[in-house]
Amino acid sequence: MSDPTNEPRGRQGRAEDDTRYDPAPVEQKWAAAWESNPMRYAPEPPSCGKPKYYVVEMLPYPSGALHMGHVRNYAIGDALARYMRMSGHNVLHPMGWDSFGLPAENAAIKHKRQPKEWTLNNISAMKAQMKRLGFSYDWSREVTTCLPEYYRWNQWFFLMLYEKGLAYRKKSKVNWCPECATVLANEQVVDGCCWRHENVTVELRDLEQWSLRITDYSDELLQGLDTMEGWPEKVRTMQRNWIGRSEGTNVDFTLAGGSQAKIKVFTTRVDTIYGATSVQLAPQHSLVAELIGHDATRQAQLDEMLADQKSAREKGELGAMDKKGFFTGHYAVNPYNQQKVPIWVANYILMDYGTGAIMSVPAHDERDFDFAKKYGIAIRPVIRPDGAAEFPELPFCLDEGASVADGGPFTGLSCGEAQKKMAGFAKQNGFGEATVTYRLKDWGVSRQRYWGTPIPVIHCEKCGIVPVPENQLPVLLPENVEITLAGGSPLTRVKEFYEVACPKCGGVAKRDSDTMDTFVDSSWYFYRYTSPIATAPFDSEVANYWFPMDQYIGGVEHAILHLMYSRFWTKFMRDLGLIKSDEPAERLFTQGMVIKNGAKMSKSLGNVVSPDDMVERYGADATRLYTLFAAPPDRDLDWQDQGVEGVYRFLSRLYRFITENPAKLAAGEAAEYDVAALSGDARNVLRKLHQTIGRITDDFQGRWHFNTSVAAMMELLNACLVKPELFAENSSTPKAFRADVQRKLVLLLAPFAPYLATELWSVLGEDADALLTYAWPKADAALAKEDEVEIVVQFNGKLRQRLTVPHDADDEAVKQAALADEKIKEGLTGKQVVKVIVVKNKLVNIVIKG
Repeated sequence: MSDPTNEPRGRQGRAEDDTRYDPAPVEQKWAAAWESNPMRYAPEPPSCGKPKYYVVEMLPYPSGALHMGHVRNYAIGDALARYMRMSGHNVLHPMGWDSFGLPAENAAIKHKRQPKEWTLNNISAMKAQMKRLGFSYDWSREVTTCLPEYYRWNQWFFLMLYEKGLAYRKKSKVNWCPECATVLANEQVVDGCCWRHENVTVELRDLEQWSLRITDYSDELLQGLDTMEGWPEKVRTMQRNWIGRSEGTNVDFTLAGGSQAKIKVFTTRVDTIYGATSVQLAPQHSLVAELIGHDATRQAQLDEMLADQKSAREKGELGAMDKKGFFTGHYAVNPYNQQKVPIWVANYILMDYGTGAIMSVPAHDERDFDFAKKYGIAIRPVIRPDGAAEFPELPFCLDEGASVADGGPFTGLSCGEAQKKMAGFAKQNGFGEATVTYRLKDWGVSRQRYWGTPIPVIHCEKCGIVPVPENQLPVLLPENVEITLAGGSPLTRVKEFYEVACPKCGGVAKRDSDTMDTFVDSSWYFYRYTSPIATAPFDSEVANYWFPMDQYIGGVEHAILHLMYSRFWTKFMRDLGLIKSDEPAERLFTQGMVIKNGAKMSKSLGNVVSPDDMVERYGADATRLYTLFAAPPDRDLDWQDQGVEGVYRFLSRLYRFITENPAKLAAGEAAEYDVAALSGDARNVLRKLHQTIGRITDDFQGRWHFNTSVAAMMELLNACLVKPELFAENSSTPKAFRADVQRKLVLLLAPFAPYLATELWSVLGEDADALLTYAWPKADAALAKEDEVEIVVQFNGKLRQRLTVPHDADDEAVKQAALADEKIKEGLTGKQVVKVIVVKNKLVNIVIKG
């Protein structure tokens, strides 16, 4: 990054000047003043008449200290919140803590401290950091998810989900992280490893688990993405792919030989079924054991296949497996043509997609083709391009522009038409129907850990599963629990927790010892912000005023997990009648990472930069301003300490510019002056001022390229300092002009560097408290307009000369000025001018021959 000042530095790396800006006393003074008014950042009531604006940055996990990634995220949101207040909006800008989770348990083991103590101490430290950085949060709405007043509502929601049939318990194969010693949701497994422990391979285990039927909302979650134009397309695409909707047909093949057993296959290409030459089952399919019987050879092949599939799944390499299979010795009957086809078991068929069984059509599927070639299975083409007399090279997998060439009564139909009619034929004859499948699976929420929300369920031998009565909520986490990584949940060893009387029969029963996935906590916290009351999760009337969020800000790494779950939770709460909105946020912004030395900041890499160190050296304003200046917010920021130093020097220059010659106005005196009477130098500064206002306003209302906003302020300050005599106390320039420029420059600075802006606003004799909601300056297009503009003159599109002409000059006048230029006349000697093209305020292109 270029140095904004090029000033000499003293021993502390700061500009040497008798009046150099020392941020510490200034920032501490205003921090104390702001702290004395706890409702300073609270919004007005909905009846205020202002348009509402609800901006939220994703709440942090209280790990102990903020890192620069946090600072960047929060600086973006805070600049936006401050701008919207100054633009006349009623702004809600809260903060909280995603405070349940595994790291607290690991820290308890490592440091021999209870998770609650560790977590609350970390929250206190991080909150102090946020306040020191000057973030304008309404702390009266603070949410801490590990406290009973919050997690009791997690439990209430669970009871509502259970009552509606959306929470259920069953034994199933689950992802198990040996390091976490708990279950992971499918979305928490990344390339076969734990999302928290990138080098720990996830295992598969059979466990009784609670799950939420997020799949009941599959279609709505998918369709809603089409309406979410304020979300990045990358995020929407990731969610579409994860939901994975497939339209097709379920078809029942029957076992040959008189058995009544059926094999249900799902296919998206029923039009190819006349080309099916085998049926293939997943190794875990329920029929496999029956089909292979006591055949030791086939059992050994099956065991090997299961092991291969498990290993590939754990490594995230299912798609790269070497395809293996074996013939079971049995046949199935194709219900469309009554032909028998062999039944195989194949390792690339997965039980968690479709039905765990497929019809194999090698002529029209690449995987089936490879498998058939390997094992000598017949290949029968039945689809060909429209108008073709012969079958093309196989495999031929297209259905657009193709038709059925060998499909019994369906021969001659286009593939699309055949798919519809053949699905209807299956339903009419009772062996199948059109159906839709999804990649999305239900959300497993059971965790065998201590530090989470207890699941509000009691297990009674007589009554079965019994929900905890609402009047007994919250089910409190016991304190001072011994935590280990062995033996399942620590709660199973706390007798006073799990021993309980059954609410139905009064008999001896046990509490559920699992806790909820912490993504439950973060699925609805932003609703709680609106009204953290004691009698309900939130006040519906207040929540409906604020929702959907106008702007949500966080990392793209949350595209699948948190953002998918929060969308599901929103729809469920809507169906309960708690809210009216279908989606949690109107707009989503995903900021880039902060990296150093080419890698994401990480303690293990030793490249973490502490915000506290930067604040101590350069001040909070410079630290947060640098995170906005160094790169566009949606791109990665490569951290450079000298960059913060450069931003500090810019703030120092601005401080001196105003404090050395503050243009104070008397009470009631307006900053009014005759623009026409200003000198040329003063008009140049005024023009730059209004151009800067326009640029920064556009940045806030557009792509948030705050790096260009900060650069524009630097350019404006430079324009002011080029002619220092304009702003001297004894200057002939009207004081009203000087006051206008200085005040508007401070107003532009306010969303980005609130401490210095408040100090300078006070220096100018203004009410410091009023700055927070003072009206944002408006650009005057007439004053921003350039008197002259530099244009380029081209010969056949190649640069030949640069000219200065009046702004918005008539095209003919610009053309004549270009042709009259000596260098242009010389270049045209002996050439024929074919035509002259003028692009206003940009260029003249002279098309020539010869």
